[in-house]
Amino acid sequence: MSAFIRTIPRVRASILRSARLQLRTYASYPPHTVIGMPALSPTMTQGSVAVWSKQVGDQLEPGCVLAEIETDKAQMEFEFQEDGYLAKILVPEGTKDLPVGKPIAVYVEEESDVGAFKDFTVEDSSAGQAAPEAKKEEPKKETPSSDTGSSKPAAKKSSGTATAPSDRIIASPLAKTIALEKGISLKSITGTGPNGRITKSDVEEFLKKAPAASAPSASGSPAPASAQYEDIPITTMRKIIGDRLLESTSGTPSYIVSSQISVSKLLKLRTSLNASGKDQYKLSVNDMLIKAITVAAQRVPDANAYWMPAEGVIRRFKNVDVSVAVATPQGLLTPIVKNADSKGLISISQEIKELGKRAKINKLKPEEFQGGTICISNMGMNNAVSMFTSIINPPQSTILAIGTVQRVPVEDAGAEYGFSFDNKMNITGTFDHRTIDGAKAGDFMRELKKVIENPLEMLL
Repeated sequence: MSAFIRTIPRVRASILRSARLQLRTYASYPPHTVIGMPALSPTMTQGSVAVWSKQVGDQLEPGCVLAEIETDKAQMEFEFQEDGYLAKILVPEGTKDLPVGKPIAVYVEEESDVGAFKDFTVEDSSAGQAAPEAKKEEPKKETPSSDTGSSKPAAKKSSGTATAPSDRIIASPLAKTIALEKGISLKSITGTGPNGRITKSDVEEFLKKAPAASAPSASGSPAPASAQYEDIPITTMRKIIGDRLLESTSGTPSYIVSSQISVSKLLKLRTSLNASGKDQYKLSVNDMLIKAITVAAQRVPDANAYWMPAEGVIRRFKNVDVSVAVATPQGLLTPIVKNADSKGLISISQEIKELGKRAKINKLKPEEFQGGTICISNMGMNNAVSMFTSIINPPQSTILAIGTVQRVPVEDAGAEYGFSFDNKMNITGTFDHRTIDGAKAGDFMRELKKVIENPLEMLL
């Protein structure tokens, strides 16, 4: 009993220290709001801060652009929707793979409060959540115990919630990201920031001094001393592309149907239409193929459908929204020509040019590249690619791979040598067998071939 009585002052002192810490946490900072990583698209689970458009102290108002966020498919503007002042930026430009909701900044309503957040950190943003937990545990620590040993750990636990362990490694999010990518331990790095905080510069300086030790090969073992290579960071977009392609190839029972199609008449029609356009428009082969696909998709709607097991349905679309694969410096995007079946060739051509231009500078809106009912991937501009296959973009059921136009000899009884040359291209369709059976895919390819070889049908 006497041992327990001697312990009470220590427990009480620990509780008071914890209470003082909580009061100091709340008293140190004026009223404020922590801004979390926003969800800028329906599929977004994490994002990267590409550019801060505002600086600490700047006034914020509804509709102003606070930052540019790299999402799973594009770099989008984060429009702020409150009045106030930016008090603290918690993550620097270039910070990658932050989960949605992760604190990225702080704003206040009064401009005079900005200066109080000079030393505010991500850890401070969660202090208010940790404090109630410590408070709930405190009454249990005064419960009588049969021996001295059981009461001492309780006192240690109370103080542990009030102060961080002395051996804790403090590093900025960007420093942690770089260290993780390079496979180095933060314990090996000396921080030069406030309170020994490890910064991006500290990690980069460490890499300069020990490049061989900090650059593991893909297999996890150090690369040979003679090897020369460049490590390219995996962007958020590239990671999402990889995940979706893996999901498609491992989860979709796909099959391939290919056809060699004559495009001589289509090329002549294109030349004629462009000549009559008087430079007001310039149709491409791809524009005309998109229109041909819409005609074939309406004739065989099984190819223009989604596989939706969660809803227990196969969704066949009456309209045709064509996803068009576009190569960008960041990765492959598929902007959508919506309701392409009801649009003319000029409208399709103009829309494709505009979407493609904005795709290459990451300025597409989510609704402009998410969705689509059928997809086309054209490598015909590369004269070395005569045929290739594409991977289905779930939940779509069809994607068409377009090869280059080739001059092919064909039998011609009326020609001098018994043959003539024709312009042909290989079009290869990849289909989801759960949605469209092989016979139906054959029907679709037959209709597509018919429209392309008789291109006036797409104008009817």
